[in-house]
Amino acid sequence: MMRVRHVLALACAVAMLASSAALAEDTIKIGFPIPLSGPAALYGVPILKGAEMAVADINAKGGVLGRKLELMSRDSKANADEAVRLARELIIKDNADFLIGTLTSAEAPAVSTIAKENKIVFIAPSAKTSALTAPANLHPYIFRFASNTTTEGQAGAIIMSKWKDIKTVATIAPDYAYGRDAIAAFVAELKRLRPDVQIVDQQWPKLGEPDFTAFITAQMSKRPDAVYCDEYGGDFVTFVKQAMPLGYFQAIHNRLADGGEVGAVDVTEPLGATYPVGIWSDAYDPVIWPGHEPAAHKAWVQEMQKALNSKYGSGWAIQGYSAVLALVAGIEKAGSTNSDKVSKALVNLTFDTPAGKRSFNSNHDADTGEFWGEMVKDPQYPFAIIKDPTYYNPEPEMN
Repeated sequence: MMRVRHVLALACAVAMLASSAALAEDTIKIGFPIPLSGPAALYGVPILKGAEMAVADINAKGGVLGRKLELMSRDSKANADEAVRLARELIIKDNADFLIGTLTSAEAPAVSTIAKENKIVFIAPSAKTSALTAPANLHPYIFRFASNTTTEGQAGAIIMSKWKDIKTVATIAPDYAYGRDAIAAFVAELKRLRPDVQIVDQQWPKLGEPDFTAFITAQMSKRPDAVYCDEYGGDFVTFVKQAMPLGYFQAIHNRLADGGEVGAVDVTEPLGATYPVGIWSDAYDPVIWPGHEPAAHKAWVQEMQKALNSKYGSGWAIQGYSAVLALVAGIEKAGSTNSDKVSKALVNLTFDTPAGKRSFNSNHDADTGEFWGEMVKDPQYPFAIIKDPTYYNPEPEMN
């Protein structure tokens, strides 16, 4: 009898282990390489937190197709080679069903090639280089839930073209695909809108540059009337702290536009009183909407602030959250986790986000615009906010 009990107990244990293993294997695994260290982590961390929120919300409702989502995050360190290594490892070793992630326009195109090789859907939530989904690089498995450098550069040009008293403009941006592409789009559109304006200087610091002094002083020597800037995240924080004592912003009367989401609270909060109010910038999610916040957005902000354990939250969490929602909408439409079926389902698919409906177009871009406005002081907040956030969509001009 004792032996029978031992045999039954062993059988039950084996069955439980097998059941647990089957359950673990039955999750839908999403590999998520993203910068979690270094200057780029200022955006990377909240993007991941947003994705984690979406996974938790979806799993609480029973998951997708009867299966729970499993997010597997890794620190890409904003390095393309590391992002590629992690993508391969997530697919081959960790059996990822899909990829979401990367931050920079160096990482995303590199990981896109891995997605193509392995025939696995990859959604980039922040990389803007237009080359990512250009005809020469487009393949069935790459999708972008972010603005792109053409849209961003054109938005900056539209804004600056309205500054009628400027005649000379300088640019400063990180020296890689994102910066180069965005500045090219800005210059082309500004020349079209304001052929009387001359570009007098262009500076190209490296991504993660610790000392902007030489770039700042060189640009000031050209005495531009205004500057278009694409420094972002921790780099923008460093740039501002080094430019302020040199009188950089005063020299241009704060006539600077920056398309690198430096209107997001992720940047304005750490800079506090140091922020150069009067410049123009953008954010995917202003978080603070003076006077006209969309009603559906309030609940999202409260949930996001709680999840991030932050009084003001992040303008970037929405990108990770929405990228997961987009993938889930594709899986549900396809009725499958097969990447070939999901990729077909994602094309021209419209889905909900906390900031409204978005759609992937035939070029696999979500046509995601951003909210632009002048950065101003507000007595309710210890940092600059976007005055009257206005959504810029790739199709029409500023509303």
